[in-house]
Amino acid sequence: MGNLNYAERWEPELLETRIQETLCSPFITTNVRFLDGKTFHFTQMSTSGYKSHSRNGGWNSGSYSQTDVPFTLSHDRDVEFLVDKADVDETNSTASIQNISKVFEQTQASPETDALFFSRVAQKAKATGTYFSSTDASSYTKANVFSRLKSFLSVGKLRRYKADGTMIMYVTSTIMDLLEQSTEFTRKIEMTQIAEGGLGIRTRVTDIDGVTIMEVIDDERYYDSFNFDPENGGFEPSVNTYKKTADTALVTGKTYYTLSGATYTAVASPDVSDIGDYYELVTAAAHKLNVVIATPETTKVVPKISSIYYFAPGSHTKGDGYLYQNRALSDVFTFPNGKDGNVDSIYVDIDTVEYSA
Repeated sequence: MGNLNYAERWEPELLETRIQETLCSPFITTNVRFLDGKTFHFTQMSTSGYKSHSRNGGWNSGSYSQTDVPFTLSHDRDVEFLVDKADVDETNSTASIQNISKVFEQTQASPETDALFFSRVAQKAKATGTYFSSTDASSYTKANVFSRLKSFLSVGKLRRYKADGTMIMYVTSTIMDLLEQSTEFTRKIEMTQIAEGGLGIRTRVTDIDGVTIMEVIDDERYYDSFNFDPENGGFEPSVNTYKKTADTALVTGKTYYTLSGATYTAVASPDVSDIGDYYELVTAAAHKLNVVIATPETTKVVPKISSIYYFAPGSHTKGDGYLYQNRALSDVFTFPNGKDGNVDSIYVDIDTVEYSA
């Protein structure tokens, strides 16, 4: 529990927390049926095609296959807060369960849902090899940003999903600013009515070829990997972590590191006789995301448990106060297409610079 505001006169209302709302809301679904477990299943079917017909009679035999594809939830989170009765009274109810739960949802739960969404989509896109790229963020300019984003939308089978009109593109504020100033197309300036009879100018680009563009303003949630178990709870971008190699033979072709002071350096040709002096990379550092493209047709934020409990003083054994408990079990999945089982409905472009705390 942090410091409380004890005062003779203290307003019960909190200052409004200004934070970007949950960005992945269009992807959240509850239309999943769980059967006694944390895994749900989708059936994927494929068939063979036509063959040339023979007028001498007979039919060409076709074949079909049906595969069960399991998806298991793994992001299981919880927290509880105990607010002593005296603290509620002496802060004029500022330290109330209502205020704590409101701030928690705004500043922790919603941003973490976005962080999980963006990192899961990024990892899935990277695994495809085709729908992933790494670009120095500083190389985006107002002279190339529009054509670069257009090129992402034309990769592989993305045109198929773009034509359905459900695709969403997330970009950084920097890219949004450059797109607003782009020299690659002629824009139409819209005048909008504002208070006091004045006129406002609307210049923000809101879609490209029917693909909705969303700006990620609070970019601490916009990385390709996160540590969801930092010391003080919550989440933070991943950093490089290492461990000493086990006392076994080194693996040919694997990258090993030596430690000098606080610096890890990759070794081109490790000495197999000095196994104990080498380190392995366990977790790679995160990268800021430049662009994330996905569609709610195939990418889903799937919640299974969303439990919030409130206990008044005397109804629990934690102490003389109000108890708030919150648990959430969920995950993010991008489903393969139904034809060949490949993931072809997302695209991610990351910055080349590694995150460092």
